[in-house]
Amino acid sequence: MGLQIGDIVPRKELALKDLSGKIVAVDAFNAIYQFLSSVRQPDGTPLMDSKGNVTSHLSGLFYRNVALIADGIKLVYVFDGDYHVLKGKTHEKRDLAKETARVKYEEAKDEENVEAMGKYAKAFGKLNKQMIEESKELLEAIGVAVIQAPGEGEMQCAQLVRDGEAWAVGSQDYDALVVGASRLIQNLTLARKRKLSNGDFVYIAPEMIEYQAVLNSLEIDADRLISLAILVGTDFNQGGVKGIGPKKALALVRSRKYPVEIFREVEHQIDFDWKEVFEIFKKPNVEHVKVNFPKLNEEKIKEILVNRHDFSLERVEKQLEKIKEAKKQESQRKLF
Repeated sequence: MGLQIGDIVPRKELALKDLSGKIVAVDAFNAIYQFLSSVRQPDGTPLMDSKGNVTSHLSGLFYRNVALIADGIKLVYVFDGDYHVLKGKTHEKRDLAKETARVKYEEAKDEENVEAMGKYAKAFGKLNKQMIEESKELLEAIGVAVIQAPGEGEMQCAQLVRDGEAWAVGSQDYDALVVGASRLIQNLTLARKRKLSNGDFVYIAPEMIEYQAVLNSLEIDADRLISLAILVGTDFNQGGVKGIGPKKALALVRSRKYPVEIFREVEHQIDFDWKEVFEIFKKPNVEHVKVNFPKLNEEKIKEILVNRHDFSLERVEKQLEKIKEAKKQESQRKLF
């Protein structure tokens, strides 16, 4: 979500080896949209097969997750279910932004401005039902557990951590942290290198944000963290409270003990029901789920990627060797 608290929460850099043997619950839509945005041609055109089907998301899911599995990380992808009615405005705003980007892309295309095309094309990728179902198929075939959330995927990820079914949540957003996930890992599904405008590359390291460290550092409790999120703005109250940024919000929640006292201070500035939004985070729409990891299915992977979507058989088989080697090493560790 658009929760802007990144500048005020403590975080620490991780090496991928630190996550070896750990189970990470990934917010599926968050990751897939990253792949749709980043796995593209220089002019912004997504990867496609010979039939014109977009395959950027499949490429990202396959190659990035194989790399993580090869590093010994166990992955659970959690897909969004029904979104709350209050999130409708957020979806409308996002759809409008995508349409605006599409128009600008067409203008850049007419002007043959490749750089601008690449910029705007990244902003209007959309997932359809077929893409979602095929993503689930591929993930399960490579040994990734797939869970369908009843509501927000990231909040379900947090519940998996609270239930001990996962060690951390993997997402670029902060919802899971606000609802109490003990660990949030960012930059996990991003490419490890990012190209700068000058042609140089910068390494992107995974970063971990710990729930208790956030509360201790900000000197607040769980309810005041939720209040802070609402003040700044969430997907359920876009824009938050006018005129209040992260630092002002933090000062306010520190000065008052209870949410009702906090929001009484700004009631003249609020045009939404803060109690309704608070309840979404306090009692999220989640389920208690057991995580079961499927077995690697090489034939299914080849059927999806090579037969359906024209991926290179040689490259796919090379990646499969990485998964098999990782599983072999895991078996040896268990043996000893």
